[in-house]
Amino acid sequence: MRKFQKQQAGLACPVLSGHYNRMQKLNEIEELIKIISKLPGLGPKSAKRIILKIISNKEDILKPMANTLNATYKNITRCSLCGSLKSVDICKNCNTSKGKKNKICVVENIADQWSIESSGIFDGYFHVLGGTIGTTTVSKKNLLLDSLLEKVDKEKIEEVIIALSASVEGQTTTYYIKDILKHTNVKISRLGQGLPVGGEIESLDDGTLFSAFKNRTGLNSDSD
Repeated sequence: MRKFQKQQAGLACPVLSGHYNRMQKLNEIEELIKIISKLPGLGPKSAKRIILKIISNKEDILKPMANTLNATYKNITRCSLCGSLKSVDICKNCNTSKGKKNKICVVENIADQWSIESSGIFDGYFHVLGGTIGTTTVSKKNLLLDSLLEKVDKEKIEEVIIALSASVEGQTTTYYIKDILKHTNVKISRLGQGLPVGGEIESLDDGTLFSAFKNRTGLNSDSD
């Protein structure tokens, strides 16, 4: 009996193994797993579950997702003036058709901009640096600070709020921006109480953000 069971198991294993190998040779799926696994918080297992859900709903999810991703790839770019995202040639952040604003909020990345926008605590322009000084992938030129200076003068900006994380890089960048703007008459401030040391803007809740904006402190009077 045991010999028979072993023989059956021996027959079954090659079949299952062959089926597994055939599945693994689906190059499109393997490429999708690699790509989706690169997203924050996702690994190969999570990627496989997502892919199975997508390909099981081709008309409702896969097709519209493919079309939207294609349109996003073609149309969405980083604005060369403010660093925010824009569609084709229209940057809603730079657009002044709905009335000019008198404040600019400087943030490190798009995620920080979205967090502040969703909280509703700031009504003004955003300037997205795309990184901070001290990180190996970002140069001072890529921070678009020349266009920030130009906007401060052109739009008669009254206050520049520097909303960077309380990390060493964030603080270094804050004082670099302050130094660049010191010859203007604009008020320069940074987020105040409520921002924890090393805290990332995008991870803060609305209450903490509100407190940080409300208690922001001026930098103009700081000694150089």
